[in-house]
Amino acid sequence: MKDLTDIINIDPGAKTKQFQKGDILQRDGDAKASTFYVKKGLLRSYIIDSKGKEHIFMFAPAGWITADLEALEFNEPVKLFIDCLEDSEIIIFNKDCLLKADLPKEKIAENTQLLYRRLGKLQRRVLMLMGSPAIDRYTYFINTYPELPNRVPQRMIATYLGITPQALSTIRRKIVRSK
Repeated sequence: MKDLTDIINIDPGAKTKQFQKGDILQRDGDAKASTFYVKKGLLRSYIIDSKGKEHIFMFAPAGWITADLEALEFNEPVKLFIDCLEDSEIIIFNKDCLLKADLPKEKIAENTQLLYRRLGKLQRRVLMLMGSPAIDRYTYFINTYPELPNRVPQRMIATYLGITPQALSTIRRKIVRSK
């Protein structure tokens, strides 16, 4: 998000921290949720179901924000795990700083537009999971995260898409053959 660092700097409690690949920033059941802005690196948000299966909710590359919005908004225990897929530089901030920030109308409009874009992508992802063929979901993933196929394991992409790694391999072969 363009210029979000300036807004976050308004929060005196915001901290920039370095994390290593594999570090878990937030766990299911944590009492307090945080908001994470990725300056550098890559995060993922996911749940683990009652059978121990992982379900990836989203990836957050540099310039993205991730948080357990439900836990933040309703002051509930955290449901999403958030971890580092790469060494990362993260700004941890309070969501209220965005509400309290004394910003020019242009900045508010710009950031609102970016927020709506991200929410639109999330809505589209949910709708695609509900009824789109796996190949369409993969194409949308590639368009949303063009740099990620070379940065994350294929099993994570498959989990994100709601398919098996074998199904992902089949889809990728079909796409290569059709070119």
